[in-house]
Amino acid sequence: MKILFVCTGNTCRSPMAACIAKDMFSKKNIRNHFVLSAGIQNITGEGASENSIVVMKELELDISEHRSTLVRRELIEEADKILTMTVAQRDLLTIAYFDIDNIDKKVQTLSYFSKGEEKNIEDPFMGDLEIYRSIRDEIKSLIENINWEVK
Repeated sequence: MKILFVCTGNTCRSPMAACIAKDMFSKKNIRNHFVLSAGIQNITGEGASENSIVVMKELELDISEHRSTLVRRELIEEADKILTMTVAQRDLLTIAYFDIDNIDKKVQTLSYFSKGEEKNIEDPFMGDLEIYRSIRDEIKSLIENINWEVK
């Protein structure tokens, strides 16, 4: 399964989500999942935000080499599941790529895919470490709640 995590700038939420998922798949020996992240509105090549790097290091995970990627058609077409951080991001991708088969089934919010509830994950950009920790923990909890072996 190819999983694409999407947020706004691809410097905070989606890189944290991708790293957490990759780490979890590695620890659970789930080998058939490939993870990427991208943003709907960013400058390609930007590094992860400093606070994202800090709070991920607290989990002994390293996103310091991350470089932002802009969502593009190829990523959308190749992904089996696209998990957005907000309802607005989900809706934007569904509308922008309406001509891709099953786009409405491929794109879901992370919260809906995890718990069946539409809930936006707040953007911590420019916030303090406590906000980043809270968002990191929320993302981690949602990812860990998913039965990836069944999905």
